Amino acid sequence: MTDFLTDDRPATTDGRFEGYASVFNVVDNGNDLVVPGAFRRSLQDRGARGIKLLWQHDPREPVGVIEEAFEDHYGLFVRARLLTNIRRAEEAHGLVRSGALDGLSIGFHTQKADRRVDGSRILREVDLWEVSLVTFPMNDKARILSLKGEERPTSGGPSAAQAGLLAAMHHLSKLMTQER
Repeated sequence: MTDFLTDDRPATTDGRFEGYASVFNVVDNGNDLVVPGAFRRSLQDRGARGIKLLWQHDPREPVGVIEEAFEDHYGLFVRARLLTNIRRAEEAHGLVRSGALDGLSIGFHTQKADRRVDGSRILREVDLWEVSLVTFPMNDKARILSLKGEERPTSGGPSAAQAGLLAAMHHLSKLMTQER
């Protein structure tokens, strides 16, 4: 049985991070390619809070909560919070903070997909049920961009500041749509 609770020490930080759990139009190490719009229905139906935050895809190891998730032009952006009063989340926080771990990965059921001539699979719609902090993400570009405001170097993707701007634009767009 997993021992989730640590002692009564207060968490040293709030454990918030943001990054891309999936990047569009990249053939990953599992030979899958996710296209824009693949998460739309799942996000509408489930919402960010309905997506679990796990350690290394282990359903016995929840480590936090997804506070926000949306698609932008680059991929599936997430803002999440590690629950640092949980032992595994505290360990994960230390690994992320030190730069030893920065990978993100998704767990899903395929709803609609096509095969390309090269054998890769185009994921057109997926039922997203979890995001995991991982050592080796299937999509090499799926990474944590920042932890509690500490920007991480990126390789070819948006910086944390750019991702923050995209998130603000997403919020404005939602507000404008609601007012109509």
